[in-house]
Amino acid sequence: METSPWRDRIRTEDELLEQLESQAEQARRRRAEALKEGADELGSVYAVAKQLGISWTAVAKAIKKYTTE
Repeated sequence: METSPWRDRIRTEDELLEQLESQAEQARRRRAEALKEGADELGSVYAVAKQLGISWTAVAKAIKKYTTE
């Protein structure tokens, strides 16, 4: 089995990394929307954070960063 030239392999991996970064960004936005929905439902980011076992600042920052344009 012949290996493709290193330049082609790098190009292929760069394209894959771009796709993965895009998918990760989309997932962060969907997660932030879910956190925001949870805060609306439970009444505060503190309640969401407590239920998830994470800091309230992490919840607030995610919501602010990924749900505001």
